[in-house]
Amino acid sequence: MSKRDELIAKYEADLKEKCGVDADMDLLTKVTIGCGPSIYNADASTVSGSDQKELDTVKNNFLIKKLGLSESDDLDGAIASVIEQYGKSNRTKYRAVVYYLLTKHFNKEAIYS
Repeated sequence: MSKRDELIAKYEADLKEKCGVDADMDLLTKVTIGCGPSIYNADASTVSGSDQKELDTVKNNFLIKKLGLSESDDLDGAIASVIEQYGKSNRTKYRAVVYYLLTKHFNKEAIYS
């Protein structure tokens, strides 16, 4: 099993155990690949739910640039909702899982097809 496959399995477990979501494995794999090499870096592979600068990065680089959403789509509310679903007290929020949940939230799965 490759390192990426191990990480995808870890993300699937997080979705199931911490978020109560049965993952669409095809979409999860594509979202993970879309994260690029950041998934292999301990700091870059996670999202800090309490760091506004980090949340702005998720909003600008993922929601606006990747998913093509606009500010009027209540992006901050969606991010807060996903952070809440993942568990605010959960210190390790994987970027791929957050991006997967946001993709599902906005029904933007077609971006990855």
